[in-house]
Amino acid sequence: MSADLNIILPEIILAVFAMLGLVGAVYTGKDKVASLLLWMTVAVMLAVALWIGMTREGGHLAFGGLFIDDAFSRYAKVVLLVSGAAVLLMSEGYMTRKGLLRFEYPMLVALASVGMMVMVSAGDLMTLYMGLELQSLALYVVASLRRDSLRSTEAGLKYFILGALSSGLLLYGASLVYGYAGTTQFGGIIQTAVHGEVSIGLLFGLVFLIAGLAFKVSAVPFHMWTPDVYEGSPTPVTAFFATAPKVAAMGLFARVMHDAFGQAVADWSQVIALLSVASMFLGAIAAIGQTNIKRLMAYSSIAHMGYAMIGLAAGTALGVQAMLIYMAVYVTMNVGTFAFILMMEKDGQPVTDIGALNLYAKREPAKAWALLFLLFSLAGVPPFLGFFAKLGVWIAAIDAGMVWLVVASAVASAIGAYYYLRIVYFMFFGEDRGDTLDVGKSTPVLWGLLMASAAVMILGIVNLFGIEGAANAAALSLVN
Repeated sequence: MSADLNIILPEIILAVFAMLGLVGAVYTGKDKVASLLLWMTVAVMLAVALWIGMTREGGHLAFGGLFIDDAFSRYAKVVLLVSGAAVLLMSEGYMTRKGLLRFEYPMLVALASVGMMVMVSAGDLMTLYMGLELQSLALYVVASLRRDSLRSTEAGLKYFILGALSSGLLLYGASLVYGYAGTTQFGGIIQTAVHGEVSIGLLFGLVFLIAGLAFKVSAVPFHMWTPDVYEGSPTPVTAFFATAPKVAAMGLFARVMHDAFGQAVADWSQVIALLSVASMFLGAIAAIGQTNIKRLMAYSSIAHMGYAMIGLAAGTALGVQAMLIYMAVYVTMNVGTFAFILMMEKDGQPVTDIGALNLYAKREPAKAWALLFLLFSLAGVPPFLGFFAKLGVWIAAIDAGMVWLVVASAVASAIGAYYYLRIVYFMFFGEDRGDTLDVGKSTPVLWGLLMASAAVMILGIVNLFGIEGAANAAALSLVN
């Protein structure tokens, strides 16, 4: 037991911290200590990420294979913890000004992060579900954190109802898999494939599992919650939805596909390729008519999950490596973009209409250029880092003989570039309508995150800051 507990020590530390924080806040000053709790949560998450990334190596199983600690899970945990900490950092000023910084907020983010860490380390369908529900239940609450807002309450309710539906699909798939495989452990499920052939019942279970997981990454046709939840949630919460949970969900997706169904790559690869194409095109086309920047970023995230799934559809170690690099770059781009969105204010009120960015470059040139770098990277324009992330998944797909998927992706990218470039056009060449944003509305944290993420889009093309080697080791530990 002591060896098992040592393997899950990072999760235990973060969970115990969250529970102690909740109890401590209730018995002290409640919301008076919310800011302190937020900074403590950021420190603990970054410390745990540093510990996981620097001191742990090799592969370990805990509780008889229910929990897996390997290079793949560690990579995903570091990315999701760092992105979660960054979002918490950027949210402090906004939540304080809007009266939303309650002591529960950082604690719920910490508990959601624990659930995500369990998700990417799941070695069993039961562990998978426990991690998924811990993450989801916390996210349902933070989505509706603005209790006096009808739109925020609606966002939380929609997310909860559709999340319950997806959990039902996932559980039904898990029950079918258990019925036909006789086990819930991934290691046992993969052994049920005889000569690479999977029984029809097991394939039905696989399809339902994919449907449940596709909801979590907001892949088409399970994307319907994303625009409304992104728009209705407080902006820092939207930023959180767009970063860490996406990394965890894609990590879990890869874990289930390769660890449990690695013998049936030809079967699930087709399904994921179809989800990928549908997500890329809907995300590219539906965003064209959006004027609300948060809804636009929702459709952007749908499209980007489609691009990331190209790597997963390849079904190879190279594909997983490309997907992991893509997710790290995607998270960096979103952290910077949402830092900018949090600065969009007029007379102290948040503004989400992209029309308000007309001639913004004349008043705030540094911020405008930083956002230009991020938007060009999101669009996949060379020589920005987003292009090389996309190039990585394309190479993996071509290597797997899926040239048609790369062609479809290139077409979707060309369509999607329009709505990113439209924002750039407004900032640099738009018409001054008089409804301009406030100048200088940024905290040092928001300014720093915006500039740092924009700089990464250029500097990262040199050597990806070393994450390529870590992603390669992670992919090889999963696909073996």
